[in-house]
Amino acid sequence: MLFRSKHPLPQERTFSNQQLVHLILPLIAEQLLAILVGVVDTLMVSGVGESAVAAVSMVDILNILFVQFFSAMCTGGAIVAAQYLGNKDYPNACNAAKQLILFTVLLSSAISVAIILLHRQVIGLMDDNSDPAVFEQACTYLMITACSYPFLGIYNGCAGLMRSMGNSKTSMWTSIIMNIVNVGGNALLIHPCGMGVAGAATATLLSRVVSSLVILRLMFRDNQPIHLPPLHTKGFFRLDLSMIKRIFSLGLPSGIETSLFQVGRVLIMGIIATFPTAIRAANGIGNSVSSLAVIPFSGISLATVTVIGQLIGADKKDEARYYAKKLLTLMYVSIFPLNVALFFWAEPLVRMFNLTDAGISVAVEVLRLFAVFTIFTYPSSFGTTGVLRAAGDVKYAMYVAILSMLLVRVGMSYLLVYGFGLSLLGVWLSMCLDWVVRSIFFLIRLKGNAWLEKKVI
Repeated sequence: MLFRSKHPLPQERTFSNQQLVHLILPLIAEQLLAILVGVVDTLMVSGVGESAVAAVSMVDILNILFVQFFSAMCTGGAIVAAQYLGNKDYPNACNAAKQLILFTVLLSSAISVAIILLHRQVIGLMDDNSDPAVFEQACTYLMITACSYPFLGIYNGCAGLMRSMGNSKTSMWTSIIMNIVNVGGNALLIHPCGMGVAGAATATLLSRVVSSLVILRLMFRDNQPIHLPPLHTKGFFRLDLSMIKRIFSLGLPSGIETSLFQVGRVLIMGIIATFPTAIRAANGIGNSVSSLAVIPFSGISLATVTVIGQLIGADKKDEARYYAKKLLTLMYVSIFPLNVALFFWAEPLVRMFNLTDAGISVAVEVLRLFAVFTIFTYPSSFGTTGVLRAAGDVKYAMYVAILSMLLVRVGMSYLLVYGFGLSLLGVWLSMCLDWVVRSIFFLIRLKGNAWLEKKVI
């Protein structure tokens, strides 16, 4: 009874179970759709050949670096807006939204131009050109998808702001539009038009252009607590450096963390690039299929920005701790059946793709390893970071994630691959050991009180 008395009574809680369901279910649906479309994309590309799968898989590691950097920066802005919203400071919440979108467009455009100009050099950092077909297709795919970064930044920013208000349905429907365009474009461009990898990249570009324009238009509706002023408003394009600094205080550490995390993955991709093409393709298939097993987790994790951000902004610390535990428990419960199924059905799933017998064997092996470790450590490794970031405790999350990535995931990958000859299994085992280390440090942090004192407004 003493432990329970620390939490607000059910009738006193800010978010009812019904409100959580209405928030989380659209987010899960959005993640499910995005992942399924990713799997369909891989299936379509696999029809071009293993070199195409290997090329797209390699570039996607780099693309995810920028996707997650933009997402982290946008999440920083969404957290600031959510804390203002929890504090009922609507003018500053709207200003945070505007500054987030303006800065995101500038930053993503600069990165896009740089990647387009240096795309061959960038691919050269990950691939030794041992297979020219893989190298050339990777260059094509990267150059075209880099054009979509500004639109991706706009989409992530607006979607994050919608979620910070608890409006997860809008981002879900926009995601549906984006993925319909993506799948339709793939179906038309990859094979019927004979564009192959270039067709897949073009479909991605078109889908991001359409979705960003749709959700940006919705952000101008003034009947919602967080919205953008009309474009003709005086000073619309003026940057508020103090607000950008506040957004930066959250977004930059998270952006550095996710970027260095992906840099670590790029370094590991350098190891994978030395493997035979069949093994590289197996890694791409493993990445695609494994993402299905964490879909519910991803949706619940996105909800932490809304729930924890608003509670910290309203100085409801006891509730923030209560909902952190509740959301983390939901993450564990949601992923358990999916990963049990993945363990036993890994081989039938992998056989859906156009792999050789050697590739199938390796892909099944790493997926079963993934399933076991995901059940026990994935939510505590990644779900806890979402809670800490939403509260404003971003630097601790950054330090732990970076050190664990470099010392455990990257370091152990080199040791297990080159020292023990474990090939792709060594890379995936190192990833799982990284989760274990992260889980230990993040759970210790969550049990304490320091993260509850990081309010940024």
